[in-house]
Amino acid sequence: MPDTALLVSDHVAGSVYVLAVPDGSVTARLTGRHLSEHAGFLALPGGRVACVDDRRGELLVLDPFGEELVERAVPVGVPAEHLACDPTGRRLAVTTGLGKNTVPWSDLLTVVDLTTGESARVRTRADEPGVTVLGGGEPLAVLRHRTPGGLAAHRFADLLAAPPGCPVAPPHALLPLPDDGHGDAHDPGTGRVFAATAAGVHTARRDGDTLRAGAVIPWDSPARGWYLRLDTRRPALWTTLRGGSPDPLNWQEWTNQAWRHDLTTGRTSLTDLGPGLVFRLALARGHTAFTRIHPDGDELVLLDADHTLRRVPLPAMDGAPKAGGTPWEGVERRAVAASPGSDLVAVTRGGHGEIHLVDARTGQETTRVRLGTPLRHGGHMTLVGRTDGADGDPVGR
Repeated sequence: MPDTALLVSDHVAGSVYVLAVPDGSVTARLTGRHLSEHAGFLALPGGRVACVDDRRGELLVLDPFGEELVERAVPVGVPAEHLACDPTGRRLAVTTGLGKNTVPWSDLLTVVDLTTGESARVRTRADEPGVTVLGGGEPLAVLRHRTPGGLAAHRFADLLAAPPGCPVAPPHALLPLPDDGHGDAHDPGTGRVFAATAAGVHTARRDGDTLRAGAVIPWDSPARGWYLRLDTRRPALWTTLRGGSPDPLNWQEWTNQAWRHDLTTGRTSLTDLGPGLVFRLALARGHTAFTRIHPDGDELVLLDADHTLRRVPLPAMDGAPKAGGTPWEGVERRAVAASPGSDLVAVTRGGHGEIHLVDARTGQETTRVRLGTPLRHGGHMTLVGRTDGADGDPVGR
């Protein structure tokens, strides 16, 4: 059994594949499983992965290196918005959000203890909340709310002990935030929580059972980030800053900058990635990977530790976003995945059922996999190793 595996989800068709890396052979498959692309995959110790089946309403713990792929299934509230765990990987929280609706309507929060098998559902606030689960004593579940913005701290043990019937669970501590928060991260090494807003990255640190606000990390740019990711290779935060007209019909003119903030030195670096649609990123052993979609051609952008860019052209997608239309509705996209223990980067070709495996050191495609599913909207992926340290980031991606 290989030490690295690629999990691929076609959340539209309802298929999940496990591929051996680097040859791309299929080692396991699930059908009838529609994973939440928004909540994503959460790395757990030992190469296991947590995710949420949005149709069945189940939290799944998958072991791509075990004899049985599905290690555990626990009922949870859906549609899943965000997924996180405490630094041990034992205690998980799942928030609910929009799903296929235009306004927030669900206020359910589910908490799970994987060791004891206990779980509970409570009501919090109808919203699109982010979530982190802090250690450093009795765990705290921290929800990041919008309008009004705030970080709401809940004692995990109190949530888990809630009686049946989904009772209301008010937070025992609340730290105000601007109303436009979107993007969350948690650094288990320092216990700090991070929330992205237009003003910058707001920071907070646990103080007993409450939170104490820290300094705001500026973007150092007129643009802002909508997504935060903790770098487990070295203490840093990453995102892509999107600038230009907010009109999605002008997406091909959006500006994009790779933003990295070193959590040890406090220094921030910016690297221009080019115009178009750049969304999530992936962290390989020596590179950070981005996909850029543009009417003039798509590419995989690889940024190394010296801030040197390598641009790898990608074959066009039928049904790709077009100038004058939005980049979100009824179009194909790309997913990207990497592992901090590997130099390989995986990129999907939405609608074609293809996955490109690229060696980040050379920019050369090593393997092209064609699955029996189209990977509409780009699908979703995660590249996991048995001991790659990816579980040091306790927020679903």
